Amino acid sequence: MLPVCVGADEPSVPLSAKSAVLYEAQGGRWVYEKDADVRLPMASTTKIMTALIALRTLELDAEYKIPAEACGIEGSSLYLKEGDTVSVRDLMYALLLRSANDAASALAILSFGSESAFADEMNAEARRLGLQNTSFKNPHGLDTEGHYSSARDLAVMLDAAMRDERFLEICGCEKYTVALDGRSQVLYNHNKLLYLTDYVTCGKTGYTKKSGRCLVSAAERDGVRLIAVTMSASDDWNDHIRLFDYGFGRFERRTVISKADRIYADVAGGTKAGVQCAPTEDFSAVLEKGSTVTCDTLLPSLILAPICEGEIIGILRIYENERLIGEICLAACEAIEYKEQRIPLIRRIFKAVSGK
Repeated sequence: MLPVCVGADEPSVPLSAKSAVLYEAQGGRWVYEKDADVRLPMASTTKIMTALIALRTLELDAEYKIPAEACGIEGSSLYLKEGDTVSVRDLMYALLLRSANDAASALAILSFGSESAFADEMNAEARRLGLQNTSFKNPHGLDTEGHYSSARDLAVMLDAAMRDERFLEICGCEKYTVALDGRSQVLYNHNKLLYLTDYVTCGKTGYTKKSGRCLVSAAERDGVRLIAVTMSASDDWNDHIRLFDYGFGRFERRTVISKADRIYADVAGGTKAGVQCAPTEDFSAVLEKGSTVTCDTLLPSLILAPICEGEIIGILRIYENERLIGEICLAACEAIEYKEQRIPLIRRIFKAVSGK
């Protein structure tokens, strides 16, 4: 389902961010936008894409010796040393909790041999995801000419990464201990929203002097999943709380169709004149509060017996405010046998015409 915009109403309190979006993930809806497609430096939110590709390329429990090229990277660091034996799992936790730049570099080199080759794959994945305003030059997000993204693209990026349960587990972890050849380090997640709220599930922070504070986070409450992005924000924690309060106040998950529902369909040539049919599954969706849901039943113009119990005989299309949000098959709840006639119709017609 293609993402749609459902309105430009703003949260009651203005945001500090230069650029921001709020995305309702299940329905693919852009709920709030503020300069959402402006290209800006993204700092360590870059590591969302780094994690996505590294998880696809490397086995979590594999261990590697750290190459010299991954050591001494400026900024937040795991303080890797050349020759350290480290698991991919530990590097991933360092990447997403501490935002370690040397872990990002190590994962890139171990995956594709060099940072530049890894950046090429990051850009290829960006194209596959349809990101129009993103360009990667490195795996860590340190300021580099031509390294940028947009609030909208970062939301799509996090949505894609969250489809991997391993990413969710690591990115949503509050504390983790790594061991580097006997040297233990306790890592604490930089995403304070994990501690400030009971609904934020994961996210990634970022900061450089050029980018300002960047934050991408996901939250879930009562079956509603939201993704918020702020770029160049002086008050990003509160910006995200305001965005999530706004989104959770606007949407709810509703069960629209149940397998217990019944629809009657006419049947020709059977032992019964009709058959009851039911949806093959329950259908629930994230909907705007107060929105209208309607259904269209699509059945053949003529349903002929015999019909087997469980046979698919139609489709139910479900709309929210005239927007198609789902389709469910309709199956027969019972078997209808063919009603055999003493004199088939063609013989009766022949008898009437010929008089025989």
